[in-house]
Amino acid sequence: MTDKSDSEQIDDIIAQQSGWKQDVLVALRAAIMAADPAAVEVVKYKKPSKPEGVPFWTHDGDVCFVDVLKSAVRLTFAKGARMERSDLFNTRLDSKVVRAIDYFDGDRVDEAAVKALVAEAVELNVAAR
Repeated sequence: MTDKSDSEQIDDIIAQQSGWKQDVLVALRAAIMAADPAAVEVVKYKKPSKPEGVPFWTHDGDVCFVDVLKSAVRLTFAKGARMERSDLFNTRLDSKVVRAIDYFDGDRVDEAAVKALVAEAVELNVAAR
């Protein structure tokens, strides 16, 4: 257990990365929080193979989460399959629930597009409430 807040734990997760992965994480977090300042940062899925956990952003339910993979940083939307703004999604396309964007070395985060996706995801959560 830790006495750090979830936001502080996400700071640590970002600090554990370097180079382009850290840059992508910083850009994604900034875009998510700019799109929804009321979003709550939560760390979930702590397990022996990933003791630091996975950063989530919630607003009336899960909005999205970011996972650092071996060769990518993946931004997953919890209700991505129901979202209309789907042109950015490039993975998890066969899922009946989620959709995701994998960012690779050299990719640029389109912050305006991520903000639009976050706003849509929040709208879906609020409407379902």
